[in-house]
Amino acid sequence: MADIGASWASAASEQVWAALAAALAVGIAAMPLAAWGQEAPVPWGEMARFFAPPEEFRGKLGAYRPLMKFDDGTPVRTREDWARRREEIRSCWHRVMGPWPPLVEKPQIKYSEKEHAENFTRHKVQVEFARDRFAGTQYLLVPDGAGPFPAVVVTWYGSEDSAGLTERTRGTVDFGYQLAKRGFVALCIGSVSGQGDVRSPDGRGGIQPLSFLAYAAANCCNALAALPQVNPRRIGVIGHSFGGKWAMLASCLHDGFACAVWCDPGIVWNEKDPNANYWEKWYLGYQFDKPAEGQRKPGVPKEGHARTGAYATLVAEGHDLHELHALMAPRPFLVSGGAQDRPDHWTALNHTIAVNEVLGHTGRVAMTMRDGHTPTAESNAQAFAFLEHFLKQP
Repeated sequence: MADIGASWASAASEQVWAALAAALAVGIAAMPLAAWGQEAPVPWGEMARFFAPPEEFRGKLGAYRPLMKFDDGTPVRTREDWARRREEIRSCWHRVMGPWPPLVEKPQIKYSEKEHAENFTRHKVQVEFARDRFAGTQYLLVPDGAGPFPAVVVTWYGSEDSAGLTERTRGTVDFGYQLAKRGFVALCIGSVSGQGDVRSPDGRGGIQPLSFLAYAAANCCNALAALPQVNPRRIGVIGHSFGGKWAMLASCLHDGFACAVWCDPGIVWNEKDPNANYWEKWYLGYQFDKPAEGQRKPGVPKEGHARTGAYATLVAEGHDLHELHALMAPRPFLVSGGAQDRPDHWTALNHTIAVNEVLGHTGRVAMTMRDGHTPTAESNAQAFAFLEHFLKQP
């Protein structure tokens, strides 16, 4: 294969319908999607422009460490080369963050209460997120009908928000609820620490907290894959903010996710942005040689307040998150950008576009843009259109 050139994919926009209250007269079964309180589907043709960087960032790779060279400087030119380079990157990150234990092949799901809501059933469950360790309460939403359905793992602080049980998060981060109404099985997961807050790390197993959450999500993916209602080859992951970081690491490090949506997580290191805070103890800054009370205090790294944990090692060695992004290739992913992820982050995404070119693929990396951090009806409609295209289309 020839040396890697520049090949960039193509692009879209979207529109939102209001609910059609008059549809109530013809009965629930006949209601169109909009009557369920969902945004109108975004035609796939309107999504095309999100798969290409703006002209000012096209072909620009920034100051990020080159991916298309092995650590010894040998260039990556072929698919076979990339397979070896991919493993080199993956092994490096696991080494620094702490290696995962073997995944649970068929994690158990323990069911308790259930209720039928609109066109799906919401189950209250506990999920085996690591060998013989269960996390609850989580929610499993299963559409009416026989299936098998596409599925998503939804990562967020509280599973009840994702499952549509919290009024204040309706229409913003209720991804599981919205996707269940669109015909997806949705497993909504929150805290797995047993302490009620996903940001309460315990340093268990020598794995950085964010990587352990990714490991838990990978086991949740396996749990979905074992369900008869789920098509195991069509499982995605979506998360916002903290959940976006969680979804990003999970999808990059676990090939069982067919595609992913990362909602404004901050996809690269950025110590000028206090919300791109991978340095914190609950992400990648945990110090395993110190007790809980001896962990680094929160805050942006600066003189007298040094980086710690895996984050310190990764930065010192010149690594950045664009390396993880590339592990997705050729699986598609969408960055739903807002306050943390702005158009200049295309310079990081362009590295994965180049990898996809080597693999013979285009149209696998997308980024939408909104003002502000909180998801909007428009940005969610775009994210759902992405998932429907890549998980529902033949």
